[in-house]
Amino acid sequence: MAKTILIVDDSESIREVVNFTLEKEGYNVLVGVDGSDAQKHLNGTKIDLIITDLHMPVMDGIEFIKAVRVNEIYKMIPILFLTTESQNEKKMEAKEAGATGWIIKPFLPAKLIAAIQKVMI
Repeated sequence: MAKTILIVDDSESIREVVNFTLEKEGYNVLVGVDGSDAQKHLNGTKIDLIITDLHMPVMDGIEFIKAVRVNEIYKMIPILFLTTESQNEKKMEAKEAGATGWIIKPFLPAKLIAAIQKVMI
């Protein structure tokens, strides 16, 4: 059975590239346009991994990660932080919120898949 990955990013082009890359690898993909929108998927749906952006309107990636981590069903799910930020302080803030790892944009599809395979349960 295919694993399900939730993508959370306000950039349509990033969502399309990540979605295409993941579907090509056989993953089921759910999409949220920001953290608030993505919460509709945290309703008991089986999700194996979350990939979230940092800078988004309504609810940013840090707030979304915190919301995921207080949800009993999803508190142990791996979360990859997809961001243009390469500053250590943002990485540490994401880690403290509960991110498992991060990928810096722009990224190569092969690096994305390698990062997913590294953290996927």
